[in-house]
Amino acid sequence: IGGERFSRSNVLQGWKGDGRAFDSDPMFYNPSNPIGLDGMWFTKDDGLRPQDCSPCIDAGIGLAATQVNHHIRLITIDISEERNSPMIFVNPEFEIINEDSHLSFEEGCLSVPGFNEEITRPDNIKLKWQDIKGEEHEDMPSGLLTVCIQHEIDHLEGKLMVDYVSPIKRERI
Repeated sequence: IGGERFSRSNVLQGWKGDGRAFDSDPMFYNPSNPIGLDGMWFTKDDGLRPQDCSPCIDAGIGLAATQVNHHIRLITIDISEERNSPMIFVNPEFEIINEDSHLSFEEGCLSVPGFNEEITRPDNIKLKWQDIKGEEHEDMPSGLLTVCIQHEIDHLEGKLMVDYVSPIKRERI
């Protein structure tokens, strides 16, 4: 990827054949590895730089490094109206605070083009992550941000949104 920003075309490079990434490319089901933060979180060998991690406006509101075949624990999310306020989460993990409280959003995914589905997720989570300097953070996000964080962390775990839909709906994709 070099100096390019993450964009739809970068993600499309991983798609094969009929464009059904979740069926045709195992890279989407490979779990990611934690990033060691010992002063410098990326080396030249990683092929990524912090400025590469902001999704382009046309690429959606979130992206996991695994979607561009970098199996490291890094996600970027930009839910701002103008798509000019990217948040970068290094080594993110969350804990569900209330198993009984959920919210549903219609989700889409760059890895499954043209498919949107209402997905129900926990809405009370405690998020822990590091920033690009290695500083640790903790928060309890809400609303759309909570949904995006869980969606992108799913990618880091080797899981896609289609794993939440019924087999019948999945066959129609």
